[in-house]
Amino acid sequence: MEPSLRDLRYFVAVADRLHFTRAAADLQIGQPTLSRQIRQLEKQLGTVLFDRNQRSVALTVAGRELLKGARQILDQWEKTRAALVPAADGIRLGMMYNHEFGLLEVMEQRSSSPIVVYSSTYIDPSVGLDSRKADVSIVLLPLADSDAYRWRKVRVEHRWALLPLAHPLASRSELNFADIADEAFVALPEPAGVLRDYWVGNDMREGTRANITGVASTADERVEAVELGLGIALLPEFAIPPHRWPGTVLRRVVDLPPADLVLAWRADDDRPSIKQFIDEVYRHEDDAEFFPA
Repeated sequence: MEPSLRDLRYFVAVADRLHFTRAAADLQIGQPTLSRQIRQLEKQLGTVLFDRNQRSVALTVAGRELLKGARQILDQWEKTRAALVPAADGIRLGMMYNHEFGLLEVMEQRSSSPIVVYSSTYIDPSVGLDSRKADVSIVLLPLADSDAYRWRKVRVEHRWALLPLAHPLASRSELNFADIADEAFVALPEPAGVLRDYWVGNDMREGTRANITGVASTADERVEAVELGLGIALLPEFAIPPHRWPGTVLRRVVDLPPADLVLAWRADDDRPSIKQFIDEVYRHEDDAEFFPA
């Protein structure tokens, strides 16, 4: 009998936590049930996956190997399952920020299909496209594998610097990148890849790299880190509203090229419903506020 997807999920939960009780709580099952399932999995595979004692749990060499494969299998299954959802039942729209900055309302007015919003985080620069949790997404360029996507421009976004209120540059009305290039930066998480590099200004550094002293996965984390003096941050203009805190200031960096905000979809997604949605959304291409030609 081969291990099931449930077996792999149970195994990954324990491997992530290295604690059976906490993993069982995450899975919402009893700890004895989880322990029994892991023992059964080890019996099926003919190998020990965890070194256990009264004080700790650790992966064995075999456990580490299984973890790599199990993550790949579960990730591929999630992508496959998501792809089975027909877009005809509604367009799943990926958005990275909670506020709509005017775009969602326009799309809902123009689309003949219902829109279901998928909320993503900074960790996923594709905003649900790679995992197939979104059909189309509002995305900031650059994207790591640009050939994997198609997109239409929404608008350009100037880059702004978020500074602590007490920062020496806070009194300036606007900044040049040279003013902040040597500052410590609060960056996006590493999985953001090329987007992480872009939002610390590495595209302007000619081979040098930003001094990253903090990481933020949400707008709240970023503005809190800046207020505490852990570093400064760059952000797009549409993200300004949730970053207006009393202990911080925002200043436009005038010589940084603006970022492109786009509506993107997968290049291999040839479903008629996706084409129809894009055509409907962009039927007024002279609408410069939201969808410039």
